[in-house]
Amino acid sequence: MRRLLRSSLLYSVASRTFYNDTSRVRRLLLSKFYQPGNLWKENSPKIQAKSNEPSSKSQRLMYKAGLIRPTSPGCFHYLPHTVRSMEKLIRLIDRAMQEIGGQKIDMVTLCSAELWRQSGRWDLVGKELLRLMDRHNQEYCLGPTHEELVTNLVATEGGISYKQLPLLLYQITRKFRDEQKPCFGLLRGREFYMKDMYSFDLTEEAAYQTYHNVCDAYANIFHTLGLKHVKVQADTGNIGGKMSHEFHLPASIGEDKLLVCRSCDFAANVETLHPDEKNCPSCKGELSESKGIEIGHTFYLGTKYSHVFNAVCHDVQNKPVVAEMGCYGIGVSRLLAASIEILSTEEDIHWPNLIAPYQLCLIPPKKGSKEMAAALVAEELYDSIVTIPHMSNEAVLDDRDHLTIGKRVMEARMMGYPYVIVIGKKALESPPMFEVRNHRTGEVQFLSKEGVLSFIQGVRVI
Repeated sequence: MRRLLRSSLLYSVASRTFYNDTSRVRRLLLSKFYQPGNLWKENSPKIQAKSNEPSSKSQRLMYKAGLIRPTSPGCFHYLPHTVRSMEKLIRLIDRAMQEIGGQKIDMVTLCSAELWRQSGRWDLVGKELLRLMDRHNQEYCLGPTHEELVTNLVATEGGISYKQLPLLLYQITRKFRDEQKPCFGLLRGREFYMKDMYSFDLTEEAAYQTYHNVCDAYANIFHTLGLKHVKVQADTGNIGGKMSHEFHLPASIGEDKLLVCRSCDFAANVETLHPDEKNCPSCKGELSESKGIEIGHTFYLGTKYSHVFNAVCHDVQNKPVVAEMGCYGIGVSRLLAASIEILSTEEDIHWPNLIAPYQLCLIPPKKGSKEMAAALVAEELYDSIVTIPHMSNEAVLDDRDHLTIGKRVMEARMMGYPYVIVIGKKALESPPMFEVRNHRTGEVQFLSKEGVLSFIQGVRVI
């Protein structure tokens, strides 16, 4: 052990990364990553959807990049890069929900059938519920959504004081739905991540204001990610309520048909309009049809659930009033896959930059090449980059120097790192110059070490 401590390099078995003894810089080495299906790895499995299952661009790219692996229809392992991206997306959503007063909770997955029967949804939802029975012959379902549980929670605690209003409780957890035909990877699965929020207000007017605040927060989330979305009027379905809107990313693979007015801001899911309706009900303008991937859904519930479970708000005179409610969902794993679907090419992933697993991939020279002398320069540049506070865990070093620079650049493009820095022959010049590639724009520029560090300072992270 003492010998190890005296050596110039310390190897951390726990993190599988190297530490420099003098600078204590943590290097994220690509050779250590668990990334099955790597393009240049020998004996990589060729994973494809079954020939009778419809697939999507995002599904194919996520398989190819080693981001997901299937276990059974509609169920997937999320591998390291995907987990990092999901964690960033969740941080972004957390921030947006808490800015409007959301309080994060974590409710049970195993939901009692008794509560679902009380609301009438046990039979209404039907076969989409994944149901099970315990050893005491008690029935449960794996929660697809939690209106019954959150309303019952509030009701059994005696209601809510007007001083706490509006009360917005939300969670981001795995949900379950027994999809008849799961397909398109994470776009339509049986097990998925969802953000579900539930609001409680004293009056209908206040509830509508809360509803619009949440819708605005959703729009801000999608705008921050650089995703163009459409908000459309929607059917309340088996969740029920007085009003509903869906948020869609326009895409040819989308399973929802949308009608969008060319003259005003009206838009609706086609299922909410009369089949032969061709003109906008608001301005009589022409309606155009498009397809969309649903990434969010909001409902103004009124007293549908609060009346059943006697969830009340107490006003200034301490008088109990049946709560006015709303519920609001974002398909988190679907949003991740949908963003890949609409931003990527057929060969290369393009993430929304903020939620890319890593912001930067640095590629040193190939072992035995003419540029090999610049390997030390590459390590020094990497160590300088990760000492920038916001980049400490955002840069990977592609140390697989048995591969050519070209092969590693091709893989970096496929993985979708927003920025790639190549250490080639110009790194041997005086001063050394480094090739900086912007994956989104395709721009390539040569910068000095100081120029690279200045450039990196402007990279946004979350």
